[in-house]
Amino acid sequence: MDKKTAAICVFCGSSHGAKPAYSAAAIRLGTLIGEAGFAMVFGGGNVGLMGDSSRAARAAGARVFGIIPGFLRRRETPLEGADEIVVPDMQIRKQRMIDESDAFVILPGGLGTLDELFEVLSIAQLKEHTKPIVIVDTDDFYAPLWPLLARVVREGFAIRTIDTLYHVVKTPDQAIAKLQELLGHAA
Repeated sequence: MDKKTAAICVFCGSSHGAKPAYSAAAIRLGTLIGEAGFAMVFGGGNVGLMGDSSRAARAAGARVFGIIPGFLRRRETPLEGADEIVVPDMQIRKQRMIDESDAFVILPGGLGTLDELFEVLSIAQLKEHTKPIVIVDTDDFYAPLWPLLARVVREGFAIRTIDTLYHVVKTPDQAIAKLQELLGHAA
């Protein structure tokens, strides 16, 4: 990736989920990434929220960088016009996405999205990176997570300041504003 342009990694579902608000948020986030002059890193598939956000980012002028395991490439058609790297497995995909990114935005998603969220939180707690992590809590999708994280801290399994490792916002507009603030990037 061209490191002159900040790259935002978007972790989100490879399906659309149960509410139209999820897709609307993904499209809005992708559009704002492009309009703000960011590049986008994503999981490479042209499906679900992942496809929605990456297509919108590309349409808004962002360089879009997809990283996809070979076995998924047969199931998830890659996004046309995106720079693509094919990797052997999900673990290398996740590591490459982390390495290529300057910040992370998490939208609603399934087990893979939760895995990605917890990976970037875990390695931030271990001080392996200081990249911003912004969670877009569309329609309170992540509301059940906050009591669990509080309990993890209460029970002594995470540092007390875990909540300083991430930022929670309600909208893609707030996510981009937070990233611009944290990355020192003006629109």
